[in-house]
Amino acid sequence: MLALTIAPVAASYLIYFFWPPSRTFNYGELIEPRQLPEARLTLADGTPFELSRLRGKWVLVTIDSAACNAACEKKLYYMRQVRRAQGKEMERVERAFLINDDAALAPAKMAPYAGTWMIRAAGNDVLRLFPAQGARSAHIYLIDPLGNLMMRYPPDPDARRMIKDLERLLKASRIG
Repeated sequence: MLALTIAPVAASYLIYFFWPPSRTFNYGELIEPRQLPEARLTLADGTPFELSRLRGKWVLVTIDSAACNAACEKKLYYMRQVRRAQGKEMERVERAFLINDDAALAPAKMAPYAGTWMIRAAGNDVLRLFPAQGARSAHIYLIDPLGNLMMRYPPDPDARRMIKDLERLLKASRIG
């Protein structure tokens, strides 16, 4: 009787450790979680801002120049659409645009992305914490509700797959 109760547990451990799953279901690349520090930043309008203000929410982040070329606008568009696609859960998701230079933002260009936190981070050490393959500005990142940077999406991502990733995270998570 004892062997019958222990056998399934032992078999599951053997399968997990000796024949691990060959693929994962997440689209974004999981990165080693790192807590983002309390960085003193400012919003594009000059208002003081601290990253802790976003704690308790899932945060989609992009880093780019204030000039915001076509690739930058595409990332902002994807972040907006991925958030909207969450339906009633979209209030659990925020969007942040970390501006890595001192150039002026064009208000007309940023109008379609209202609701995105436009944060000036030029020269701040917090930018170095975002790992990149190539340029940091090529990726969209995800921060969990505890303030940990934990996922990175590839350049020119597939928005549908991003939506599925976020849906799974929101469903599995009771925080944020």
